[in-house]
Amino acid sequence: MTYISKYSTPDAQGYFNGFGGQIVPDLLKPVMEEIAEAYEKIKTDPEFIREMKYYAEKFIGRETPLYFAERLTKETGGAKIYLKREDLCHTGAHKINNVMGQILLARKMGKKRIIAETGAGQHGVATATGCALFGLPCTVYMGAEDVKRQSLNVFRMKMLGAEVIAVERGQKTLSDAVDEALEDLVKNYRDTFYLIGSAVGPHPYPMMVRDFQSVIGTEARRQILEAEGRLPDYAVACVGGGSNAIGLFSGFVNDSSVRLVGVEAAGKGLDTNEHCATMAKGAPGVLHGAYTYLLQDENGRPLPTHSISAGLDYPAVGAEHSMLKETGRAVYESATDKEAVDACMKLCRIEGIIPALESSHALAYAIKLAKTLDKDRLIIVNLSGRGDKDVDIIREYVRL
Repeated sequence: MTYISKYSTPDAQGYFNGFGGQIVPDLLKPVMEEIAEAYEKIKTDPEFIREMKYYAEKFIGRETPLYFAERLTKETGGAKIYLKREDLCHTGAHKINNVMGQILLARKMGKKRIIAETGAGQHGVATATGCALFGLPCTVYMGAEDVKRQSLNVFRMKMLGAEVIAVERGQKTLSDAVDEALEDLVKNYRDTFYLIGSAVGPHPYPMMVRDFQSVIGTEARRQILEAEGRLPDYAVACVGGGSNAIGLFSGFVNDSSVRLVGVEAAGKGLDTNEHCATMAKGAPGVLHGAYTYLLQDENGRPLPTHSISAGLDYPAVGAEHSMLKETGRAVYESATDKEAVDACMKLCRIEGIIPALESSHALAYAIKLAKTLDKDRLIIVNLSGRGDKDVDIIREYVRL
């Protein structure tokens, strides 16, 4: 399950070419070190790899297809568009890949309780699913605003036995949920494992989450070679914290011919204050234990954000993405709320697939990109999740 590249091996302090690190209170430093040491021991252990393979195939349902969107390609009139169908994973998104890896690690470490944060609810559902599978108590922190707009996933978590705590502070969204989860960890670190949902936070989480999500890129690389006999010209994925994107990018990061494109949430427009375009409008700073790109005020405090997609509504980004931006290996574009909804509806009507609003941001950019390219060009879009959870939001937006 592990992957190593010249771009992505952090140094001993957890920095990716200056981004990342382990900027946490002294009380949490030994906790992070314990996780890092345990992961280093376990990631090449044959028994751990066997367990990961078993649950990936028999429980998650891997491998997921790489689907040629033939009608969408014809409608667009340009490059061929392939969709990496992570929406077909058990629980409906890529999040379960990382959950299974971390929860197996937590069990090996002897942890008796799991906590997590969630925005769109997909990571929360995946975590609750893993905890139900292994009989572990589960607490999920979720911003009160996200609880309202993702009520279906909240009920799914409760069905699976999780305690869902609505966070009422701040903007009541994902960043505030992370704050609450970290405070829980400080109080209960002896028996509690914090199962982070994206490639964010202090070392070793960005590396560890990337490794567990690298199965996306590994499969996609092999599948496109089988389908087309060559690598894609573009690999495109949405970016909030960036776990699905870093998973896809990992399969192509050492192939200079493949352009890596992350797509952020432009919300109501980059010329407004209602967006989550961290790479376009942010600057390096510290949030949740890592030095990374951040939407921040003059005092380094996170700015309010907005996206129609709860899973992208986060003011920072994973440290490895910041490194990829600085080195020029990846570029980061954006799509507005309207563009994402329009792309979602187009895929529904043309391909019979309802994508998550997060994934729809990547799809929106890919459709625009395809129109500018010759028909022999290839684009892979990571369809990171399905859109059942977003139906009420979309219904309010489009008024069908």
